[in-house]
Amino acid sequence: MSEAWAAAIPSVLVGVLLVAVPGSAVIVAGWGVRSLRLWLLAPAVSLAILAGAATAAHLVHMRWSLLPVAIVTLACAGIAFAVRRWVAGPSRSASAPDGTDAPESIESPARWRGWMSVAVGAAGLLGAAITISVQLMIAFGGPENISQTFDNVVHLNAIRLALDSADASVFTIGSTSDTDWYPNGWHSVVTLVAQLGGGSIPLAVNAGTIAICAFAWPASVLALTATVFRGRPAALGAAAALSTGFGAFPLLLVYFGVLYPNATAYAVLPAGVAAVWMLLTAHGRGRVRQALLLALIAAGITMAHPNALLALYALTVVPVIWFLVRLARRGGTRRGYVVQGGWILAILLVGVGLWRFGRTNAAMSAWAAWQSTAQAFGEAALMSPRGYPVTIATAVVLLIGIAAVVRHPSRWWWVGPPFAAAAFLFIVASGVPAGTRLRDLLTSPWYNDSFRLAALLPIVGIPVAVLGTIVIVDAVTACLRRIHAPAAVREGILSVAVAALFGVAVGPNVTAVVDDARTVYRLDASSALLTADEAAVLERLDRTTPPDALLIVNPWTGGSLAFALADRHVTARHIFGTRSADEEFVDAHLAQIDSDPRVCEAVDRIGATYVLDFGHQNVFNNPGSGLERSGLNDLTPSSHLVLVDSQGEHARLFAVMGC
Repeated sequence: MSEAWAAAIPSVLVGVLLVAVPGSAVIVAGWGVRSLRLWLLAPAVSLAILAGAATAAHLVHMRWSLLPVAIVTLACAGIAFAVRRWVAGPSRSASAPDGTDAPESIESPARWRGWMSVAVGAAGLLGAAITISVQLMIAFGGPENISQTFDNVVHLNAIRLALDSADASVFTIGSTSDTDWYPNGWHSVVTLVAQLGGGSIPLAVNAGTIAICAFAWPASVLALTATVFRGRPAALGAAAALSTGFGAFPLLLVYFGVLYPNATAYAVLPAGVAAVWMLLTAHGRGRVRQALLLALIAAGITMAHPNALLALYALTVVPVIWFLVRLARRGGTRRGYVVQGGWILAILLVGVGLWRFGRTNAAMSAWAAWQSTAQAFGEAALMSPRGYPVTIATAVVLLIGIAAVVRHPSRWWWVGPPFAAAAFLFIVASGVPAGTRLRDLLTSPWYNDSFRLAALLPIVGIPVAVLGTIVIVDAVTACLRRIHAPAAVREGILSVAVAALFGVAVGPNVTAVVDDARTVYRLDASSALLTADEAAVLERLDRTTPPDALLIVNPWTGGSLAFALADRHVTARHIFGTRSADEEFVDAHLAQIDSDPRVCEAVDRIGATYVLDFGHQNVFNNPGSGLERSGLNDLTPSSHLVLVDSQGEHARLFAVMGC
């Protein structure tokens, strides 16, 4: 496995550069190089640039490549630089901080602490990136393994369509599943990884996912930590370690679904929360600059998955309103109350609009609850959803952090309410019975899906755990000072303790999810979507079929992946794709091609010349799924269906003859 992954390293590095470079260029142009937390926001900015550039390229009829990325990056960097000069004003240096960067700037009075924050942040990010990469590699098993899950049919085929058309816009990605548009943040990254890395689509999918989850995620966690715990290097080290220690994210979303777009949006969601806080604490013209930064990051989050924008609202609305109330009370004027009251009313109306237009229909949001409400409370408090085991170290720092928030709620108002909001949404989705009005009202935008809401817990729960770690660090420091331990000894003990916290990466909470994920990426005779025999037949399609062949396929049994994996056109690129009347008839009656002349007539109108028959085993392992296409399963060779290739008992390719 190590040799196979070594060959995948170039593709992973391409993904990391795509996630890092465009955003970094904008940060340097708009803020200089002096603020740690702004550098850590770069992946979130990059995602917005990549997704936006892909759609902009479509609108101006430009092929998707690095060129539109470079153009949009330069445009954003130019705007950022112009705003920076405007913020600085005629009496200030263009590189002077506007006040929002001061807490962790290495030019602050506590210069040594600033340098320490930079060193700890960089080392923590590197350590977290390596650790999460290893976790994902173990989960994937091999660099070209695919997730054997329902949603992966459309995601893999969307990448193929984007590569063939040189278009990764929201419109092209949506057309894979016959929708007007579909969020393209993840697809824009993976398509470029496939273009530039030169590997297969499955390799690009895994490499791009590693880049997002192992780099963008811990960077965004560190950005939020640097914002909340200003000037605390130990907090950065703890956050880096804790970003590797919860199975709920990112591992849960690359196991279930598979939910690549949601995972991408959630990976940069902490950066969005940090950007909201930075806007609230900005002053003067700096507010305009921070508002533009928040808008850019929010756009990237939305283009990765719209429900993550609702999550950003849900996680920050209470702290923002509390901040505005405090601001009005501090001013004590009637005008202040009116102005802040107006902002609060506007924020609440935005929330109503988001929940009104972000709702999903009943068919798509029929997920049932997992457990009782009491069980959901416990899983939320310990961030161990789905009954996964608890890692003692993370449980301890979480509970201490929760106690600290309860003891001093006014001090930690930016830590407690976001975690409470995420926990509440998870409790409602996983612990309240389906069909309950409250549940449908609050969690419908997430399809009432407990998995998606469980993944929100670490995003705002890690700051609570970091707070618990800081409480322990401060207590230990106080004890060491009382016994007059030298400063070098104190720093050494604390450094070792924070480094040891990386042990949570191999705790039972994480390893249990990794073990589950391995089962859905395994390729063998019993794989749910594509078995080893079926993969072998697909691999030979370049020799058994011409390049312009159109294959009749059953997407429930994996046949649709002939498009993604073998570059052959298929009659269905998605399980729930729209079908013509002829396709519906053929799907139900192809087995009667010798006895019913209408079948040949329909096949002729479709233009298909081959059929992939992968038996009756479907992705859900449910005999009741996909019955509308049962006429494509377990076909009998005949004068009209000539066997061309086969592997094992159930993987067969037929040529349609005599129609």
